[in-house]
Amino acid sequence: MKTLLCHQFGLPETLSLSAIETPTLSTGQVLVQVKACGVNFPDTLIIQDNYQFKPELPFAPGGEVSGIVASVGEGVSHVKEGDHVFALTGWGGFAEYALADAHKCLPMPEGMDFVTGATTMYTCGTSLHALKQRANIQPGETLLVLGAAGGVGLAAVQIGKLMGAHVIAAASSDEKLARCIKSGADEIINYTTQDLKAKIKELTNGKGVDVVYDPVGDQYSEPAVRSLAWGGRYLVVGFAAGAPASIKLNLPLLKGASIVGVFWGAFAQKQPKDSLENFQQILEWIKTGQLKQNIYKKYPLEEGGQALRDLMDRKVIGKNVVVING
Repeated sequence: MKTLLCHQFGLPETLSLSAIETPTLSTGQVLVQVKACGVNFPDTLIIQDNYQFKPELPFAPGGEVSGIVASVGEGVSHVKEGDHVFALTGWGGFAEYALADAHKCLPMPEGMDFVTGATTMYTCGTSLHALKQRANIQPGETLLVLGAAGGVGLAAVQIGKLMGAHVIAAASSDEKLARCIKSGADEIINYTTQDLKAKIKELTNGKGVDVVYDPVGDQYSEPAVRSLAWGGRYLVVGFAAGAPASIKLNLPLLKGASIVGVFWGAFAQKQPKDSLENFQQILEWIKTGQLKQNIYKKYPLEEGGQALRDLMDRKVIGKNVVVING
């Protein structure tokens, strides 16, 4: 089979298209003929050996796939050969075939296309878990989404609105903010040209925001924490801008605020019932057209490295996806 391999840790340009044997099934696994693979920020980290999961070399990036079940291992009964599925693989998705643990492989709803299937679990799963289980956001509260034009950011904007929040979207360009408005944002902030803290104060009449959803980190973290209202919650989602920021702990103390970690993968593993309920809600929103994935670009397998490069260079508005096997 064809796959895009990481032979040595490094940047996307080091990935190479290779031909290898199709993976062998083990008990409790599913072999998926990959049709599409979502491109996510962890993919850019794992190829540089900067992620918490460290596969042995060589390996293919790509942790979120959709496709057709080619075969199932012993003990697997909820999916069968020929089923359309989406699955979390951790890595290995930039390939014609990928293995997934059975409990991370679910049937796709009838009528869902493969591109949507491959670009929903990470973004929407993370965002609903963050806002529901971690922030306990309430109707009428104000939500600030940093990096709001990215995959998880646009998902958070839409889900925040669906949960009744007043959403302020912050991003780095007017083009990105225009997409946020189309996705339902009530207010926008261009943090490249505007002072983030001052603009939040203006938009909230000095009250501050109830919840900050932050997949960006770096220089924007501290002004966001300083902009929390009394009892606010700052959600640590990721660090797309670079290294994690250092936060002075007197800031949450003075505001009676909480700094809350969001690790959707661990949540899905440790609280599978709650995760399944979240996912059922996500699928219902998608079915009714209330929640939509914003696709930036589709790439063939041989251009998977470019898909990662575009994500690292912050060109992507919404989600990009590698399309495989047609």
